[in-house]
Formats: sequence, C-alpha cells, structure tokens
Amino acid sequence: MKKLLSAAALIAAMTTGSVVQAADYVIDTKGAHASIEFKIKHLGYSWLTGRFNTFEGNFSYDEKQPNSSSIEVTIDTTSLDSNHSDRDKHLKGKDFLNVSKFSQANFSSSSITFSDADNAKVSGNFTLHGVTKAITFDITKIGAGNDPWGGYRAGFSGTVSLKLADYGIDYNLGPASTHVDITLHVEGVRQK
Repeated sequence: MKKLLSAAALIAAMTTGSVVQAADYVIDTKGAHASIEFKIKHLGYSWLTGRFNTFEGNFSYDEKQPNSSSIEVTIDTTSLDSNHSDRDKHLKGKDFLNVSKFSQANFSSSSITFSDADNAKVSGNFTLHGVTKAITFDITKIGAGNDPWGGYRAGFSGTVSLKLADYGIDYNLGPASTHVDITLHVEGVRQK
C-alpha cells in the first residue's frame, strides 16, 4: 500500500511539475508606465500624433514558455488627446471615432509566437468604431526584473498599422493618410 501511495504521489508531483502556469501581470497605468500612442500623416507633409490617456489591460507571460502568453487591452476612446481641443472634438465626432456611440476599443490576443527571447508576433482581434478585425503585429520585449518596491515587472512594445476604412472610418484625409499607426508600450506588474 505504501508503494502504491508513493507511486501515486510521484505521478502527481510529476504531473503538477509539468504544468507551467504563466504569471499574470496588470498593465501599470496608475504609475503612468504604459502608453498608447497614435500617428497619422497630415497631408503627406508631417505626422499628426496623439495618445489615449485612459486604458487598462493585463497580460500573461512565462519566460520559460513565452508562446503561451496572452494580452487584453481596453481603450477609452473618449480619452483621445492630440494636444489640440478643436481637432480632438472632430476626431471624437461622427467623422472618425464617434465616441458617443463607440466609447471603447478592445484588443484580445489569440496567439503570441516568439521567434527568440525578445521578439514575437501577436495575433488577435481588435475592435474599433464597432468593427472587429483580426490583426497581427510585431512586439519586442524591453526587459523584466525586480522593481524597487518589492515587485516584479515586464515590459513590451509594439506597433500596428490600421487601415481606417477597414473600421468604417472613411473620411477623406487624402491618399497619404489612409492608415493610422498605433503603438502600445506596456509595463506590467506581476500579480502575486
């Protein structure tokens, strides 16, 4: 009987040991250690830049099995800020984001595939302006480690180029301004 219990305990230990659980992180927006920025060409002569001031999200990441990672982000589109109040009103209005009807944008990953320790392709569904599309973009791991407050953090960054017409935004900005680049810089705090 002791041999049977010992064998069962060994199998349980081996099974438990082989299951890798990714660590869960909350994106540090409270400490302003994360940002979502956008840029679009203005008439083909310069870049118009801005950001979304309010968003939240989380991700799972395991350095030993990074391909089991995932990320979810929710953006408050009413927090758009291009540093120009009249332009912000226009971008938030019906010609563009129509934030009174679509106050959130969301991204939820379906897969993250690392090609090495620091670089990966993220695929998932992005919802903007009431339209959901599958997108894929590159990310880079910036770093990971202990912070001065007794926690552990990991940071990533990535950029995706989105065709505005794919999301039902068809306001004519000219041929140089059909796509917007969105850059996500995230620093997550590992949850204990």
